Amino acid sequence: MIKPIATFCAALLLSAAMVQHAAAQQPCESLKALQLPHVTITAAAVVPEASFKPPRAMEPVIVPAHCEVKGVSKPTSDSEIKFEVWMPVAGWNGKYEQVGNGGWAGAIPTPSLADALRRGFATAGTDDGHTGGSNAIWAMGHPEKLIDFGYRAVHETSVSARQVIRAFYGTDSSRAYFAGCSDGGREALMEAERYPDDFIGIVAGAPANFWTHLLAGAVWNAQALVETPDSFIPPAKLPAIQKAVLAACDAVDGVKDQLIEDPRQCKFDPGVLKCKGADSADCLTEPQIIALRKIYDGPKNPRTGEQIMPGFMPGTEAAMGAWSVWITGGSPEHSLQFMFGHTYYADTVFENLKWDYRSLNFDSDLKTADAKTAPILNAMSPDLRAFKARGGKLIQYHGWGDAAIPPLSSTNYYDQVEHFFSALGGGKKGNVRDFYRLFMVPGMGHCAGGPGANSFGNAGVMPDRTDPDHDVVAALDRWVEEGVAPDKIIATGFVDGSPAKGVAMTRPLCAYPQVARYKGSGSTDDAANFDCVAQTPARKH
Repeated sequence: MIKPIATFCAALLLSAAMVQHAAAQQPCESLKALQLPHVTITAAAVVPEASFKPPRAMEPVIVPAHCEVKGVSKPTSDSEIKFEVWMPVAGWNGKYEQVGNGGWAGAIPTPSLADALRRGFATAGTDDGHTGGSNAIWAMGHPEKLIDFGYRAVHETSVSARQVIRAFYGTDSSRAYFAGCSDGGREALMEAERYPDDFIGIVAGAPANFWTHLLAGAVWNAQALVETPDSFIPPAKLPAIQKAVLAACDAVDGVKDQLIEDPRQCKFDPGVLKCKGADSADCLTEPQIIALRKIYDGPKNPRTGEQIMPGFMPGTEAAMGAWSVWITGGSPEHSLQFMFGHTYYADTVFENLKWDYRSLNFDSDLKTADAKTAPILNAMSPDLRAFKARGGKLIQYHGWGDAAIPPLSSTNYYDQVEHFFSALGGGKKGNVRDFYRLFMVPGMGHCAGGPGANSFGNAGVMPDRTDPDHDVVAALDRWVEEGVAPDKIIATGFVDGSPAKGVAMTRPLCAYPQVARYKGSGSTDDAANFDCVAQTPARKH
């Protein structure tokens, strides 16, 4: 009789648990009364289906009806971490995707929330603990706020959001993912390194994970462009630079398509552009050539000669939203790199609004920056053992034409992780590929855009296809759910960048260190006519 009684008791317990589980569901509006540790829920309401135009979208998209919960987390007396949780009222896929920020954050990343919601995820995002993203004055005299920005806000949001989801649906999400680009990519790697149990799957786009050295590089470029009164490279000269680069390197990969598959193979000498007569938009003066070489080469320690950060890749200097926005700006001291570099050092390192970027010493001052903020802002540890051990999967991507964050910073980090695991595994590199894949995107700018095929579900860009072969988030989901690792992802390029005008080309993005190689027949605008092959890099910093 013991076995039937035990079975009966187990059934009663299961039945009671199911009733309690069902009773745990709460209407959206009632979530305003939800009690969470050091969190105040400030609003909870159902938002009806509506049209929304994301910044990168050519056309408006429909955002499904959802329960929208807003809250403020205060883990310290000087913290005020705002977050939002969006949960579909119908069609939930049972999973959670948290989205990352950009730049200095300072606002809820609603376009990324809309993208995740349209995919069927319950989703959340945070402002990283402050309002306003054009500077870091909020960090002056507020070390806890810098920690919130550095790593705590994303983790606190993940903890709170999952409790909100459990209360609304009456069940936990089956999977938790994180996707972000730029600072969001830094946040992604920070989660994998510091909080490996938060997310089972992570997409890290163009990560700003070497924050302290990245922004030293931004100041390096600003100094190079004002070293003499004649050093600045105006936007009108960028097309001539790009044209000369492509003339030298376009065919290196076997296809003349105005794209360089792997710019590390490009051997371009800026000296070929030296003006032989009067200065014009088609040539560079000697001071401009010196400045350009410094931007390509990247910053070095003047005392040791050590490379501080990689330089930027040739081939997309004149692309829309590239160098004219990030590196040169329309005039000296008006680029986004200048803004980020200046605000980082003035506001967080020296906490002096009168600090002059021309005074930065790339030896002693960099040591000061690293000592003060690297433990908070950098996500550079190659030790991802805990993330790997719990079954985590990481996909990273970076555009070769990125003018905000050097593309080689991603290949360098991947190489460091591979070296770390190789040393642990007796030289077996395959154990990194078991959980970590990097995809480099020819021509793509910062997170998205640029020439070529650059739409694959990246950075809030809703792809034309959301299957795992064409979409990075779906590829991550399949890898986690089915154990199918992505060897390649098919990216799409649209006519004039508009899906409404049709597909211009497709191209495989190959898992690093492989590159796409044309088979020799068929259209070069069709991904089916390319293979992924090994290539030995020719250039590395």
